Amino acid sequence: MSTDNKMEEYRIEHDSMGEVKVPADKYWGAQTERSHENFLIGVGLETMPREIVTAFGILKKAAAAANHKIVPQRMTDQKYEAISKACDDITEGKLWEHFPLVVWQTGSGTQSNMNVNEVVANRGNEIAGQKILHPNDDVNMSQSSNDTFPTALHIAAVLGIEQKLIPAAQGLVEVFKKLEAENEGIVKSGRTHLQDAVPISFSQEISGWRSSIEKDIELLKLSVKPMKELALGGTAVGTGLNAPQGFDKEVAAKVSEFAGTDFVTADNKFHALSSRDEVVFAHSAVKALAADMMKIANDIRWLASGPRCGLGEITIPANEPGSSIMPGKVNPTQCEQVTMVAVQVMGNDTAISIAASQGNFELNVFLPVIAYNFTQSVRLLSESIVSFNKNCVVGITANKDKMHDNLYNSLMLVTALNPYIGYENAAKCAHKAFEENISLKEACVGLGLLTEERFDEVFHPEEMI
Repeated sequence: MSTDNKMEEYRIEHDSMGEVKVPADKYWGAQTERSHENFLIGVGLETMPREIVTAFGILKKAAAAANHKIVPQRMTDQKYEAISKACDDITEGKLWEHFPLVVWQTGSGTQSNMNVNEVVANRGNEIAGQKILHPNDDVNMSQSSNDTFPTALHIAAVLGIEQKLIPAAQGLVEVFKKLEAENEGIVKSGRTHLQDAVPISFSQEISGWRSSIEKDIELLKLSVKPMKELALGGTAVGTGLNAPQGFDKEVAAKVSEFAGTDFVTADNKFHALSSRDEVVFAHSAVKALAADMMKIANDIRWLASGPRCGLGEITIPANEPGSSIMPGKVNPTQCEQVTMVAVQVMGNDTAISIAASQGNFELNVFLPVIAYNFTQSVRLLSESIVSFNKNCVVGITANKDKMHDNLYNSLMLVTALNPYIGYENAAKCAHKAFEENISLKEACVGLGLLTEERFDEVFHPEEMI
């Protein structure tokens, strides 16, 4: 292994606290570098989510556009064009290496706001070919970290749910619909409390899964509406100090234009800066989807358990070997990744709920950890559902013979005899069949409750659904 002893090159940047050495090949400036040096926590692993950085690119471009319209003497054509192009570089994912800051920083996200300001200013100056942009005076014009970070959080959350999570869930719904049609008419044993229950059709069972996801999609759509109110324009404490009249409405319109979905300015900026209730509500909808995914994945791996010593009522795709010691073993790995992701989302929900309850007076100061957990939940759950759908659900097939055998061995079919012999006699029949390992028919006839002919006349499991 060779070692490169070349000295890393730096440039000198300054802020209100003095001069700072910054890597010469990076667009960030003094305040970003201070945070980079002061918060060596989770470096390289737990940096500010890209979804948040992208949202900042959208809002900084929107703020510049609003300022250009309202105060063109300050936000000139040249400045706006430079900021706009630099922000496009951010939203197109060209500048990730210039955003090194970790989640575990100031609770307002001030350093990440300044990271964006410095990157946009330096990249914009490079585009303009001259130094025309100042991170605070131009890129941060009419803004504060206190209103930009909550705004970036809402933008990232809305786009994540609308563009990733809902489409992933809808894709699963469509596959369930296809499976319902393919398995119409197949009757199997139902189960409650992990015990045999009365019959159900396999398509009915699948419809329960489908409907659960459809309900979750409805909840997600409801949850994004409150998050489409933006704090931008409230500046430091909600009063809108240093923002021109009408900036809040204009910037919300510009965010809507650049993000491709409708946003509005929050009616009460004091609430918008200090409360995270909309995010808690939205993540609860994300958690509801995770809870249903946990249930569905568990159902599928139970039904596929075996292949010979379990329920074995369905077959799922065999994607990879399941054991380093047991040849031929295949495990329900896609179900397992879903359940692990669901656990992570539920844990994130707890973190978000506690963080949202904190902060003092005019600002919540747990914003980065809320952003980190929320974006992780949406990202993981979206990708988990897509993987589960592609690598497991589309390949589900019913083992009809096993379903038939389990159905006719179920003692709960005795429920069909209630109208003819009564609940207590039916219970006696079930107990006798179980204890003597005989059929329900043999038990019923043996107890003198029905003749063989009458039993055959009234006992039709397929009609019990």
